[in-house]
Amino acid sequence: MASQPALISETDAWKDLKGHVEEIRMTHLRDLMADADRCRSMMVEFDGLLLDYSRQQGNTETIHKLFNLAEAAKLKEKINRMFNGDHINSTEDRSVLHVALRAPKDAVRNSDGKNMVPEVWKVLNKIKEFSDKVRSGSWVGATGKPLKDVIAVGIGGSFLGPLFVHTALQTDPEAIECAKGRQLRFLANVDPIDVARNITGLNPETTLVVVVSKTFTTAETMLNARTLREWITAALGADAVSKHMVAVSTNLTLVEKFGIDPNNAFAFWDWVGGRYSVCSAVGVLPLSLQYGFSVVEKFLKGASSIDQHFYSTPFEKNIPVLLGLLSVWNVSFLGYPARAILPYSQALEKFAPHIQQVSMESNGKGVSIDGLPLPFETGEIDFGEPGTNGQHSFYQLIHQGRVIPCDFIGVVKSQQPIYLKGEVVSNHDELMSNFFAQPDALAYGKAPEELRKENVAENLIPHKTFSGNRPSLSLLLPALNAYNVGQLLAIYEHRVAVQGFVWGINSFDQWGVELGKSLATRVRKQLNASRTEGAAIDGFNFSTTTLLQRYLEASSDDNQA
Repeated sequence: MASQPALISETDAWKDLKGHVEEIRMTHLRDLMADADRCRSMMVEFDGLLLDYSRQQGNTETIHKLFNLAEAAKLKEKINRMFNGDHINSTEDRSVLHVALRAPKDAVRNSDGKNMVPEVWKVLNKIKEFSDKVRSGSWVGATGKPLKDVIAVGIGGSFLGPLFVHTALQTDPEAIECAKGRQLRFLANVDPIDVARNITGLNPETTLVVVVSKTFTTAETMLNARTLREWITAALGADAVSKHMVAVSTNLTLVEKFGIDPNNAFAFWDWVGGRYSVCSAVGVLPLSLQYGFSVVEKFLKGASSIDQHFYSTPFEKNIPVLLGLLSVWNVSFLGYPARAILPYSQALEKFAPHIQQVSMESNGKGVSIDGLPLPFETGEIDFGEPGTNGQHSFYQLIHQGRVIPCDFIGVVKSQQPIYLKGEVVSNHDELMSNFFAQPDALAYGKAPEELRKENVAENLIPHKTFSGNRPSLSLLLPALNAYNVGQLLAIYEHRVAVQGFVWGINSFDQWGVELGKSLATRVRKQLNASRTEGAAIDGFNFSTTTLLQRYLEASSDDNQA
């Protein structure tokens, strides 16, 4: 029996796709879009969602070859292993079970032989009980006032996901009603400006701080937490910490040492990666404090609906699988290194920044899961802005510069509809007109012959010509409520996993963030020694030494506290 190739690029399925590229490059999207049967076959519906990937550079044969690649990569087996709680994060010897965070109470999601769903629901019930107390006013601050303002302190995955969901819900009518009189802010950057912005206009007497750190050792988060602890205790006394600060952490010893009652710590687990943790206490606690647990539970149910779809639906109709395979096609075969995420909803303005981390931290790898150097590119450079803002920013490059595959995300029903008398269309119709037009503009372009028919001056024709043949896909959501936000999150989480499974990399570790952290520790020690003892800068290269010297000299007055 033939052995499995060490790298996916050594398989016949990969080589078959490589040989297919030239055929596709010779076919313009104008011609592909003329085939109604092809377009019909490239539309998928599930639970109110519609995915249209007909504007991708490929035909039905391309999709068939991508399914062959998925089979060669043992994609279904890898998905099953993830849901079964196998230690697929091999470099850290961990399960990858964020699907357990939103599983129904009767589900079974094992890690090391133990069903984790009851543990998850134990924490969720604790969050519900605590958030209900705070929101009802039965839990009060040190001076007896209700706590109506929350600052969540965390960074990376402890910040970007919850901020995305919070921003998406801020304008949802149901969520607005539930959040009346309350504020939720997120403190992430260690820059003191971020601290100043977060506490401006807040009263320590009515503020609850949620410190989010798995180990309770993350340098930026803990400095920010100590800064807010000082802000609270300076106003209310040392005893106020127990009433005004809670933790999301697994390190109860350090939580208690910090001054937070361990009973007010909310657990999560090592099988939850930071960027996949928004459905854990990391996101659920601050979001429940702001919107109430019932709204957040709908968000979890939306994510769970996609989990089940991803796990059980044949690949031909499986939205995350199709999206993942198309990304592999665009990156590794067509050679497009970037992807634009373009939600036509201002409520999704923080979606692209969150997916930047989910995608780029997961799949920014140069070796296989077995440690072999990869002879092909993985990962995507993700960026994006809501439409129509992006149209007046970077769309010029997308239309006439580099080819960048685009994800257009639209919503049928606006969270905040406006109809002005006398206008041709509603405000949301105006927005969605652009959502429908832009993919076609990218696909079809505009040829010189068309411009000549419009009597465009000959010297301007090269400047006004659009080559077209620029791939995109469209994802249409029925609305943007908590349930739909959960669906969108899970689609992109699983899409990233599919890409990693096919490429044969570990999408669930992030060693690339560690080197900069360790070097920063050396700099921190040098800064302390130079400021407190006048120690000379030692052990750095000429460039860093010069920069440090300039910084120390110019900032010495600011540090004379």
